[in-house]
Amino acid sequence: MDGGFFTIRRELHTRVREAAPGRIQLLAGPRQVGKTTLLLEVAEQFGEHALYIAADAPDAALPDWWLSRWQTAIRMAQRGPSVLLVDEVQGMPDWSHRLKVAYDEVARTRLPLHLVVSGSSSLQVSGGARESMAGRFERLNLRHWTARDLVEAFEFPPEIAAMTMVRYGAFPGGVSQLATPPRWKAYLRDAIIDPAIGNDILMLHPVRKPALLRQVFAICLGHPSEIVSLQKIAGSLTDAGNLATIADYLGLLEGAFLAAALPRFASSELRRRATPPKLVPLSNAFLAVVSDGEPPTPVTDPRRWGRWLENVCIARAINDGHQVTYWREEGQEVDMVISGMAGHWAVEIKGGDYTLRDLFPLCEFHRRHPEYQRLVIGDPTFRYAAEQAGITFLPWQTYLLDGLPVEDRNQ
Repeated sequence: MDGGFFTIRRELHTRVREAAPGRIQLLAGPRQVGKTTLLLEVAEQFGEHALYIAADAPDAALPDWWLSRWQTAIRMAQRGPSVLLVDEVQGMPDWSHRLKVAYDEVARTRLPLHLVVSGSSSLQVSGGARESMAGRFERLNLRHWTARDLVEAFEFPPEIAAMTMVRYGAFPGGVSQLATPPRWKAYLRDAIIDPAIGNDILMLHPVRKPALLRQVFAICLGHPSEIVSLQKIAGSLTDAGNLATIADYLGLLEGAFLAAALPRFASSELRRRATPPKLVPLSNAFLAVVSDGEPPTPVTDPRRWGRWLENVCIARAINDGHQVTYWREEGQEVDMVISGMAGHWAVEIKGGDYTLRDLFPLCEFHRRHPEYQRLVIGDPTFRYAAEQAGITFLPWQTYLLDGLPVEDRNQ
């Protein structure tokens, strides 16, 4: 299940209220989006029948650390329904095997013990889960926060929340520091970006050239929502790297919830892989942290605003768990093509005014692929052209608050 903080919060609390033992609840997501907060809330709910442990704590490296905690959890559950909460589980050596053994013991003895674990690296967590825990876990994907999360958590007016998401991202821990940009940028680097690269990637995956990985991420930040060939990326690097290495590093960045490389919409997997990716940082906070001046607005810097708006809208679709590509054929381009639970959409994102002519690529894609509904996301002041063409229009503020509309199969 994918969702924002409050959606996942409600679902997690519902699941731990079910009869134990159930399947392991695997909470995965970026750093600093509230995973630890959710685990501590569950611990408070269970009181003395909860054991919270952090697998990235210094003492977790001791040989008997896991065994002693597990035995404590067993004794606790023998006195009544209990929960064991393991934070940053990817920091525990051989974590998937240890949890498999623990789950099998609980299932065999019918011990009333819930197991809830969290992890910041989707590559490490999901890979281990798939390999040895099939059928033993349920995944809860806590994604980057949305504008609606900011409204619910901090009582932001909806339009201010949407504007904040474009200009600064939506990391909850940084909200109190937005008034002091140097502190806010330091928080982003020290609490999110550096740990995501240094801990979630470099310590858990063999990376021969860490400096090259950081350069690839920097290029993603310098080209938000732009189509960039791997050859061009390679030519921008100060440290040499072949195309296969660059593609691998882009995959690692996506696994750490930092940036995605969107493939081109194509009928075959081979054609998709042969085309240049569209680079999408998964939070506009990452754009702001490397920005020299103030983040853009529609008035101060319309061109850069349009690029940032397109990036945050595409990132929202990715973070919502949709399958997202872009389309480009014969000089025509559609910003994103979405497939998922919300239906099939071909989407144009407009940061300012536009004409019917600007919508021709969207209409051409729809002619070739009529199963995809047409959608324009943009400033409500400029909705006329889309509505004149019979295309669904959605204000960008509404999209960042609530996501895609209900699919209209009559379009």
